[in-house]
Amino acid sequence: MDKYISVGKILNFHGVKGEAKIGYSKNQRDFVESLEHVYILKDNVYLPFDIKSIKFNSKFAIIKFDGIDTVNDIVNYKNCLIFVKEQEIREKLNEDEFLIDELVGMSVVSDNKQVGTVVGVSNNGASDLLSVKSNTGKICLVPFVKAIVLNVDIKSKIVTVENIQGLIE
Repeated sequence: MDKYISVGKILNFHGVKGEAKIGYSKNQRDFVESLEHVYILKDNVYLPFDIKSIKFNSKFAIIKFDGIDTVNDIVNYKNCLIFVKEQEIREKLNEDEFLIDELVGMSVVSDNKQVGTVVGVSNNGASDLLSVKSNTGKICLVPFVKAIVLNVDIKSKIVTVENIQGLIE
């Protein structure tokens, strides 16, 4: 069975020709721009749609879907989430890119000792940040950069970090 990953949400219509205002994670603009087809989740059914065009403004994407040509057509999908198949996302990932759900729950190791667990991933505009719950229960933000995150082993579910003094306490 196919697994789907959410990539955005239809916020509203845009104009009168059936275009949609799409909310998405701002650090994912290049990925959104590369999309050719998506699935809109409506009434618990993943409906496939081809994308005719994508434009961006400072706050959202404007997407024109094939077969949706009027405001009345697109308004039916307002507030619906947009998905792509997980396999399609994986094919577009670079070697050093990961899905958030793969990282959450992984053990964080430094100097061959477990120092915590990844509980989330966020972005501060400059880089992604791993939210790590340390063995003491404190949440620490670890910049997801090569100088600090030395290795991510998806199969073993281990993230190896250079534990700079005070980074993970």
